[in-house]
Amino acid sequence: MNTPKGTSTLERSRGLAGEPIVSIAGITKSYQTGPVLLKVLQGVDLKVTPGEWVAILGPSGSGKSTLLNILGLLDRPDSGTYIIDGTSVTDLDDNERAEARNRDIGFIFQRFNLLPRTSALENVATPLVYRRLPRKERLDRAEAALESVGLADRVSHDASELSGGQIQRVAIARALVTNPSLLLADEPTGNLDAKSGAEIMELFHELPRQGRTIIMITHDPDIASMAHRQLKLADGRLQPYTRPIS
Repeated sequence: MNTPKGTSTLERSRGLAGEPIVSIAGITKSYQTGPVLLKVLQGVDLKVTPGEWVAILGPSGSGKSTLLNILGLLDRPDSGTYIIDGTSVTDLDDNERAEARNRDIGFIFQRFNLLPRTSALENVATPLVYRRLPRKERLDRAEAALESVGLADRVSHDASELSGGQIQRVAIARALVTNPSLLLADEPTGNLDAKSGAEIMELFHELPRQGRTIIMITHDPDIASMAHRQLKLADGRLQPYTRPIS
């Protein structure tokens, strides 16, 4: 994939082998619901190294989405620290957070979140608009990203002309096109049939081999078992996950 000068976080990550890409400590988050204070996260600690794939499990309401939003700089914790790729993002203002999000984080959503009536190529190129790159460079990089996920022959197709699995591949290419330090995946197979889901998981297996770092939330132990490390979110904290013996 073509990369502009100074933006290859993968190269920086390889240079920091063994140092965590993600380091959060003491993350707390509560919500006031009428007279009740709901404590969702109660001191979450996590370190993730370059090229590691971590799965976080937990039932609905356990705080997985809240944690993912904090990791994605979409929400702020009440307390705690967050360092990504060697830079503290804990106290950034809104503009700085948006810049860090575009630079360092790629999102893969359960519902894909592609632009309707827009080609796969233009969808993938969209995050690069915020980099103020020339249009030709944006499209060249988007085409390379689509090729990397096996969709070189679908660049001009829009979502209505693609299968569910192909749509998710477009979404993955969009997440990869900025060369982010971290990929955040929210139930990436949740809207797919079994065959398409298996194909997406095969692609996920390849991403860490390319130096990609992934944090994935899921409710499915079978999906989680494919990751390098499994954690569960319980009582507001992350704990090692051990699958029950059936």
